[in-house]
Amino acid sequence: MLVLIASLAIAADPADWQKAEAAHLKNIRQLTVDFAKAGEGYFSPDGKTIIFQAEEKETGNPFYQIFTMDLASGRTQRVSPGVGKTTCSYFAPDGKKIIFASSHLDPDAKSHYAEEYKQRDEERRAGQRRRYKWDFDPYMSIFEADPDGSHLKQLTDPRGYNAEGSYSPDGKQIVFCSNRGDDKNLELYIMDRDGKNVRQLTHAPGCYNGGPFFSPDGKKVIFRSDRKKKDYLQLYVINTDGTGERVLTDDPNWVQWGPYWYQDSRHIVFAGADHSVAGRPNYDIYWMDIETGKRVRLTHAPGADVLPVFSPDYKKLMWTSTRDGRQPSQLYIADFTPPAE
Repeated sequence: MLVLIASLAIAADPADWQKAEAAHLKNIRQLTVDFAKAGEGYFSPDGKTIIFQAEEKETGNPFYQIFTMDLASGRTQRVSPGVGKTTCSYFAPDGKKIIFASSHLDPDAKSHYAEEYKQRDEERRAGQRRRYKWDFDPYMSIFEADPDGSHLKQLTDPRGYNAEGSYSPDGKQIVFCSNRGDDKNLELYIMDRDGKNVRQLTHAPGCYNGGPFFSPDGKKVIFRSDRKKKDYLQLYVINTDGTGERVLTDDPNWVQWGPYWYQDSRHIVFAGADHSVAGRPNYDIYWMDIETGKRVRLTHAPGADVLPVFSPDYKKLMWTSTRDGRQPSQLYIADFTPPAE
């Protein structure tokens, strides 16, 4: 999560970009409406619920918390403690547990609120727009809970950044990003579901490796890394035993991140933007065959479109977007038609 939503509204006829999107995305609708901003959503195994991060309005905490939403009723529920920062939530494959990262155990968690509000106020008065940069909070740890947020259990003990976790398809393991207390090395690790038997997956010191997901067949992990150019994320894939690592995108002018697997363990969706263009780059979602490298652009809106994920039946795509480039990010969903080969 180094370089995220950063886009300016671009003069464009809505009919043009909506027509371009209709080839693969139909019945697009906004899911989250009652939050200052929201994003990074994932489906429950039965497809009836989503879990996501959002900033509540006027609560005194300016940072993301974790919520679930019943898709039929639209009812939302906060499932994180409500203190500090949270991110990277995910459902276990059996639907009985969730994980998310939280800094609520930081003894100074609440002291950061005033600092954030002050910075926002200064930027607003100066007419400035902040470039998003993830801070890798040193008190961020991964927690397990029941889907309603009860029975909270800490899974990662070492002080440092531990986040960006997701389950293996069989639910027995969790892959995540951690610096294990070393600020210079953000590597990928795999641990058992209960937090035990931690082993290092990537070995690329001095850079960031994060955002990992197991492939549906359980054989590979896809992730992002800035190992070739700081903050310029590219996509990589590695076997779960640590062998066969290879780069999937390699363009020094682009940031390409947020990959998520399609059901065949061969295709992915991800967000990318060309940072060599003048002004702020505009992120769009792409579909790619990881064997051939062939890609197809899926979104064409003038705002930022990032963090795409599939529903359990792979018939819907959900993602984080500003759509017109003027509003805060929210979650959107659409019926998905895969590009033809």
